[in-house]
Amino acid sequence: PAPAASPLSRASSSFVDPPSYADVAASSPRSASASSSSSPRSARAATSEYSYIAVSDPETEAEAAATSLVPGSAPTYISYLVTSARRGDHRRHSVRRRFRDFVTLADRLAESFRGHFVPPRPDKNTVESQVMQRDEFVAQRRAALERYLWRLAEHPAIGTSDELRVFLQAEGKMPLPSSTDVASRMLDGAARLPRQLLGEEAVAPPQDVVQPAKGGRDLLRIFKELKQSMVTDWGGVRPPLVEEDKEFLEKKQKMQDWEQQLSSASQQAEALVKAQQDMGDTMGALGLAFVKLTKFETEEALYESQRIRAVDSKRVATAAVKASRTCRDLNTQTVKYLDTLHEHLGIMLSVHTAFSDRASALLTVQTLMSDLASLQSRIEKLEAASSKVFGGDRTRLRKVHELRETIRATEDAKCCALREYERIK
Repeated sequence: PAPAASPLSRASSSFVDPPSYADVAASSPRSASASSSSSPRSARAATSEYSYIAVSDPETEAEAAATSLVPGSAPTYISYLVTSARRGDHRRHSVRRRFRDFVTLADRLAESFRGHFVPPRPDKNTVESQVMQRDEFVAQRRAALERYLWRLAEHPAIGTSDELRVFLQAEGKMPLPSSTDVASRMLDGAARLPRQLLGEEAVAPPQDVVQPAKGGRDLLRIFKELKQSMVTDWGGVRPPLVEEDKEFLEKKQKMQDWEQQLSSASQQAEALVKAQQDMGDTMGALGLAFVKLTKFETEEALYESQRIRAVDSKRVATAAVKASRTCRDLNTQTVKYLDTLHEHLGIMLSVHTAFSDRASALLTVQTLMSDLASLQSRIEKLEAASSKVFGGDRTRLRKVHELRETIRATEDAKCCALREYERIK
């Protein structure tokens, strides 16, 4: 049902205030659809392992190791009470989590579920936290975090994962994984680069190969994959392994077309909301003007004709106010039902990430296969040069032996990368 309209008052023009787009967009859709068992989200929630997830009770806490020169001005943060219950289990688990913990969860899921459409976490929104009222911002973030956890729980792969279970049930603070420290990864990669260039670390370990190179821990690998990408895209050279899954390519194209349609629909929806908001503002201002005119005609009337015009002005003012309220209610309902469109637009970020993970895994395999071909070519050249020397060239033969060891390590890395690519596929 539409929210009740604000009563008209001469001291307040609340009937002309447009509804807050952010308020409606951030309101929990689960509460709005609780009575509708036929909604798609209710159907997905019915198959989830979790029957109850709620984010509530925001509290302000001080940083544990925070020190401040000014007494009473130590840094603080907002923590939320996350309550969950698994289906078939009547026990409810309650843990305290801050926004940083949600970021850690998202990073771990991105690493563990490469190639999956992982629901995107809510943004930090630093600017909004400074512009909006604190209570309003906290309420919106709480609702967004609750929706995020429900999307994870409804995911067919993530919903049963240990990462989500630990986040919802484990007491204490979530430890930050080392991979979240981008600066440390870049420094580690810069420290390893000289050893790699000198040949001391010729091949990345298999456990590193299954992770994307863009993490920064292996700068040489980043350069090699960038070169392979440029050779493939700009040089017109066919790579040793290409994407041949026609069904995947067709679905990828459909996804791209669908994203364009969603973007177009979103732009049209925003234009509709803006037009309805402007109409409500205009009708509200018109009604307020006629209210003032009616008051003037009533108080200053000298002739009967002026009193008749005052009655007509009052009718116009009443109609304009009703039209303004109607536009306001219509805008509120329009924004509410755009939630599904916003969800699909948000999940497109995950789709792009999944496609990027697949392309990155394929590029890693292509780069390793190209390295193997290059190493084999070098061995053939060294063997050919050594055969021209009577008794063989010991220096070249030793280099051939080292290259064969590098080839074996590269073959192991290629096998791991190929298995990771097949897993993502």
